[in-house]
Amino acid sequence: MSATRTERARPGVSLRNRGGRGDPSPLGTWFWDIDRVLLLLALFLIAIGMIAVAAGSPASAMRYSGEHLKFAPLYYFWRQAMWVAVSLPVLFGVSMLPLTMARRMSLIGAAVCVALLIVVPFAGVAVNGARRWVGFGFAQFQPSEFLKPFFVVTVAWLLSFKSRDAELPVTMITAALTGVIAVLLMLQPDFGQTVIFCCIWLALVTIAGTPTRVILGFLSLIPVGLVMAYLFYSTARKRIDAFLFPGVEGEGAADHFQTNAAHNTLTSGGWFGTGPGGGTVKFGLPEAHTDYIFSVIGEEFGLLACMIVALVFLAIVVRVFVKLLDEQDPFRLLAASGLAVQFGAQALVSMAVNTGLAPSKGMTLPFISYGGSSMIALSLGMGLLLAFTRRNPFLLRSPYIAQQRWSAE
Repeated sequence: MSATRTERARPGVSLRNRGGRGDPSPLGTWFWDIDRVLLLLALFLIAIGMIAVAAGSPASAMRYSGEHLKFAPLYYFWRQAMWVAVSLPVLFGVSMLPLTMARRMSLIGAAVCVALLIVVPFAGVAVNGARRWVGFGFAQFQPSEFLKPFFVVTVAWLLSFKSRDAELPVTMITAALTGVIAVLLMLQPDFGQTVIFCCIWLALVTIAGTPTRVILGFLSLIPVGLVMAYLFYSTARKRIDAFLFPGVEGEGAADHFQTNAAHNTLTSGGWFGTGPGGGTVKFGLPEAHTDYIFSVIGEEFGLLACMIVALVFLAIVVRVFVKLLDEQDPFRLLAASGLAVQFGAQALVSMAVNTGLAPSKGMTLPFISYGGSSMIALSLGMGLLLAFTRRNPFLLRSPYIAQQRWSAE
């Protein structure tokens, strides 16, 4: 009787279609609208991250827990499992948001995070000589991590107005916003995040169709900015010196030690690694569970596993840009491409530091490194990316078409 009543309420739909391509429920509609390949790639990285944190946890537990190692060698693994349990509902929940609600949430979130960045230098929590955290006890979080996806969407929204009126000075407005954020980050200090924000902004203004001469003008400022940072910003000078002059003693010696230790750990496992739990070089590696987790993967699972991880990151970025080839909405195009650039740039910088191709920056590897703020913020960003790529013409299959057909009938 219930099946007959359901079929009368919506012609052409039976209980057998529940969960299938013709399922009109909100969950069924979301499932068939979402880019399931992109979602699976993100979940695959999270799974790799859990394995990698389990591998790096004993080394970090020994370094930071001392005598308590025998009681908690997997301390960071269990904490990461908790953060993943919190982050997955965020990822799925945000991916279900309508476009307007996702944009509104991002604009409000960006304003809140910028306000918190202003507070950080005065009332933030200092960790390893940098003041990047706010809160207390268990409730500490890093505002810059959450700002990244919100910043992308905010800049994309501002730049999308160029499609309505090319005379609007939105490029300079976003440049000023980026400059303010860069100054606030340098005060923490956080040189690595500053580089990421500037790269995201430059990519977005380029995709938005900013004239080539303007782009070249901005690019010409990069060497000037680097020279100024080297001369007047001690953190940048220390890390550049450690990278360019590794044999020189001084402030950069610790950074050089970390980079060298990461490279040695990465290559010590050869192509196939020592096997899970078999790594020993990782015990001399600082931050084995966070900034240098890519090196731990190299030691225990081999350079081949590192190549697979890098290819998964590349696949996510390429997948997004291929999907956007037919996108007509300027805001959706800019927001999705900016989120992909943010994700890819952070992964690239983190892997470059681990391989010795870039100075030490304290950059986590997305979805793989340990960290509550990082995991939740990245899940939020991936959720936004999935929301902005729903029902793209590239997929050419939306249950909304079927719903319109049912309404017509």
